[in-house]
Amino acid sequence: MKNDPTATANAFNSVKAVESNAKTRMDKVLSGLQHEMAGIRTGRASIAVLDGVRVDYYGTPTPLNQLATLHVPEPAMITIQPWDSSQIAPIEKAIRNSDLGLNPSNDGKLVRVPIPPLTEERRKEIVKRLHHIVEDHRVAVRNIRRDANEQVKKLVKDKVISEDDEKKALDEIQKMTDAGVKQLDAAAKTKEKEILEIK
Repeated sequence: MKNDPTATANAFNSVKAVESNAKTRMDKVLSGLQHEMAGIRTGRASIAVLDGVRVDYYGTPTPLNQLATLHVPEPAMITIQPWDSSQIAPIEKAIRNSDLGLNPSNDGKLVRVPIPPLTEERRKEIVKRLHHIVEDHRVAVRNIRRDANEQVKKLVKDKVISEDDEKKALDEIQKMTDAGVKQLDAAAKTKEKEILEIK
C-alpha cells in the first residue's frame, strides 16, 4: 500500500484541493474587504462612496447607480443625473438618510453632492469603523483556516494522507493565512492613510 502511486496521487490531490479551496475563499475575503472599503468615505469625492445607498424606487430599495449616472466633476463634488427626473427627491432623501453625513441639493435635473472636508473627529470615527470591518475579515480568514485544518485532519483520520503530509499541509495553510491577513492589513493601512490625509 505504501508505494501505491494512485494512493499517493489521491493524497496529493486531496491536500491540493483543500489548499486550493482555502486560497480561493481567502482571496474572496480580500476582494470583499476591498469592495467594502471602496464605500468608506475619504476626503476625496468618489462615486464608490454611494455604493451602499439604496433609493426607494416605487417601493423597491434600488442601488443608486441603477437609477442614475454618477460623475465626479471636481475633487469635492459628486453629481447624480437620474434617468427619470421624478426620482430626484427619493435620491436626495436616500443620500441624506445614509450614515455618510452628506447634504445633497438639486436644480430639478441634477443632484449635487458636495463632499465636505472631514473633521478630525469624523476621520477618527471612520478609521474606527474601518478597523471593525478589517477585523471581521480577519476572522473570516481564520475561520477558513480552521475549516481547511479540519479537512486535513479528516484526511489523516480516513488514512488518505500520512501524518507527515498533514504537518506539511497545516504549515502551508498557516502560511496562506498569514499572507491573507497581511494583505488585509496592507489594504486597510492604505485606506486609513487616505482617510487621515488632509487635502
